[in-house]
Amino acid sequence: MRFLRRNSAEQTATTESEDASAQVTEEHGARTPGKGRPTPKRREAEGKRRGPVPPPPKTQREAMKRARGSKEERRKAAAERRKRMMEGDDRYLMPRDRGPVRAYVRDIVDTRRHLMGLFMPLVLVVFATTLVQNLVVQQYATLACLVLLLTMAFEGTVLGRQVNRRVRAKFPDAKDRPFSLGWYAFTRAMQIRKLRMPRPRYTPKDAAKLG
Repeated sequence: MRFLRRNSAEQTATTESEDASAQVTEEHGARTPGKGRPTPKRREAEGKRRGPVPPPPKTQREAMKRARGSKEERRKAAAERRKRMMEGDDRYLMPRDRGPVRAYVRDIVDTRRHLMGLFMPLVLVVFATTLVQNLVVQQYATLACLVLLLTMAFEGTVLGRQVNRRVRAKFPDAKDRPFSLGWYAFTRAMQIRKLRMPRPRYTPKDAAKLG
């Protein structure tokens, strides 16, 4: 008789718990069922979005092929950067070449012809004279180089003053030092026009356009 009473009590408790659960469900409405799995970590989710990691190369030829592909991509990126630098894009220029003031100095230099542009050919001439065993030729070549160097120094001084005067007139708030601007113009004028970077935007015929 005790076992029968215990079973009856258990069945009654089970029925009451089921009725209570049904009542709670009816009161609160349908609930969202659980996912049944743990929430994935951020690293796992990002890995799924990026796709599977490629397998390692099986042969040396495959590894060389992959390395060659990456080299080609770096070569294309370098060519693109050089192109942007030649066009004068400030995002790709060196710090010394950035800004409207430096661009204006380059334009001033590019719209003139300078004896300083003979500096690099002069170096080649000096080197060639050292190979000649004629003392007279060496003496005359040395004298000509000395005269040309003095002329270039004088021209560079005049160019630096003119550049500073025009920059102060166009950019009165410019904070560049006079010596820095003069030296920048001097080094620009010493380079051969075709080798200047960024590429010249004006020619000596466009001097009137620059103003």
